[in-house]
Amino acid sequence: MITSEQTMRSLANGSDVRGVALEGVAGEPVTLSAEAANRIASGFLEFLAAHTGKAKKDLRVAVGHDSRLSAKELKEAVLAALSYAGCVAVDCGLASTPAMFMATVFPETKMDGTIMITASHLPYNRNGLKFFTKEGGVEHEDIDAILSAAVRTPEQKGDMARVQRYDLMERYCHHLRKKIRQGLDMGETPLKGMHIVVDAGNGAGGFFATQVLGRLGADTSGSVFLEPDGHFPNHIPNPENKQAMAAIRKAVLDARADLGLIFDTDVDRMSAVLKNGKEISRNALIAMMAAILAPEYPGSTIVTDSVTSDELTEFLTKTLGLKHHRYMRGYKNVIDECIRLNKAGTKSPLAIETSGHGALSENYFLDDGAYLAVKLLIAAGKAKAKGKSLADLVRGLGEPQEAREYRFKIKGEDFRAYGREVLAAFESRAKEKGIRIASPSYEGIRLVFPTGWALLRMSLHDPQMPLNVESRKAGGVAEIAAQVKEFLTGFDRLDLGTL
Repeated sequence: MITSEQTMRSLANGSDVRGVALEGVAGEPVTLSAEAANRIASGFLEFLAAHTGKAKKDLRVAVGHDSRLSAKELKEAVLAALSYAGCVAVDCGLASTPAMFMATVFPETKMDGTIMITASHLPYNRNGLKFFTKEGGVEHEDIDAILSAAVRTPEQKGDMARVQRYDLMERYCHHLRKKIRQGLDMGETPLKGMHIVVDAGNGAGGFFATQVLGRLGADTSGSVFLEPDGHFPNHIPNPENKQAMAAIRKAVLDARADLGLIFDTDVDRMSAVLKNGKEISRNALIAMMAAILAPEYPGSTIVTDSVTSDELTEFLTKTLGLKHHRYMRGYKNVIDECIRLNKAGTKSPLAIETSGHGALSENYFLDDGAYLAVKLLIAAGKAKAKGKSLADLVRGLGEPQEAREYRFKIKGEDFRAYGREVLAAFESRAKEKGIRIASPSYEGIRLVFPTGWALLRMSLHDPQMPLNVESRKAGGVAEIAAQVKEFLTGFDRLDLGTL
């Protein structure tokens, strides 16, 4: 079946492409078929040729995928389009998203562009494509150009015998091992004597236990769900998922390990669990990464998304002597803002979302969960040598007593315009009541209360308005939410049922 223009364009998802790739879920027909993936790959080639100024036949393009069930079929369709165009097409097999970008960097590969077949933590029937050039991930407008080219391009079948194969993950793991050896300067097995467990969630991250930690001397016994399995039978491979975090916490405590690491499906996100079972995720992960970087980048600016806690701001500014730039949700937004600040002369070594997406200026501004883990391991090794622990890095970080996110659906058409009306009234009504408005706010309206805060914003992609509320006292979230509800009266298209 030929994918319609409407369906093709509906696959746009911010700075990548995502859709339903497998039948089997009621009400979710396939939108990202092999035929669609083939045409989208041709669209990327057209975009890449214009971007580089090279003829299509002179381009070098690598393709990788995570553990999803639909990966093989989509990969073959993508490679068929690339081989038809006559470019150098390289099959990298099971890979991580950051490794696919690094294929544009490594001197052994020097790709002009790469395609990663993944849908991150979405359900098993979904899949998608992420695209990289030497400058990093493509932008939203680039996706529009790629899909526009795909719309006018028929399905194309090339000579698959021309496709080359390369063990990219071995090269990438060598890169990570080298970073740890250099960072600790303790010989070939600097992690010897450390017990570290990994939860890969049956995604693509099992390599970190076997090809990185194990080869550096670490004891990885007790690691869980390392085998790739696109059914994701144990838990969603997502560090934001409570079941996933409970699984890695249990693995650490059961194994009596020194540290636990958990990755999402394509390994561009991570979180950790300390020896005592304390989770290092969301605000704590941001605080720990900032504490690791602070000595090397004194007084620098840490860029985060909009829903970080006031306690994090206090830790960054008062304890670490850094600046906190609270920006918009969306990992690409946060990374792009970090790049902008550096270009403008503001030193910013870290862009990081509460979701676990973290990008360092020293690592091509690439959101790489494995690289974050490398930084944690180096810090852990240095702390151990001094008789300290990773927990010491975030000692003094406060936590809200309560935190909750509500999501209000917007009914009807043109939900963005309606959302803007809601936000304008929300701000005006709060001011009339004497509620302080946080400034600057790059996303939505953040109200400051004596015991906490509330942020109302538009969802990045969906007809929803999330409301995040935090409080420093028990029962405070309910009190703040009740006040917020008063500021939203009269908006009949906004479903406040969750309040």
